[in-house]
Amino acid sequence: WWHTLWKPGTRYSLGSLAIFFTLVGVISWGAFNWSLELTNTEAFCISCHEMKDNVYQEYKDTIHYSNRSGVRATCPDCHVPKEWIYKVARKVRATNELFHTLRGTIDTPEKMKENDSRECRNCHEMKSMDFDEQQGRSSRKHKAALQDGKTCIDCHKGIAHELPDEYEEE
Repeated sequence: WWHTLWKPGTRYSLGSLAIFFTLVGVISWGAFNWSLELTNTEAFCISCHEMKDNVYQEYKDTIHYSNRSGVRATCPDCHVPKEWIYKVARKVRATNELFHTLRGTIDTPEKMKENDSRECRNCHEMKSMDFDEQQGRSSRKHKAALQDGKTCIDCHKGIAHELPDEYEEE
């Protein structure tokens, strides 16, 4: 079989080789996308004990887990970008995090602030907010935050995860 692939002869034309490699490509692409989606679930996220025993326990006490409307934001909703190229880039970075988890050198403080609250902005985009529909205080604060270039986490610490130890209430 292998010899036939490298020296197709008259029985196997280049067209059949092209079809073969196209099929292999389609199957590989499908497997790649299937694995992306498989790793894009809450069940996968909490399959390691660091997430299940720590971060997931924090999350279960927040409004993103249980709320009056019954809409739940799961781990991938916030931590995995929707656009394909950014999703793949995030998955590649996640493999680095797995490496550091195995080494015991993972660090996570203030990562949301460093990326301009990207996880929050997957759903809550300041430019899309209707300030007239918000209550007075919220409207004023959001307008000021937009003008000052603040990120969501600057004001909304503790919404998706616990407040940091050094956090002081206003």
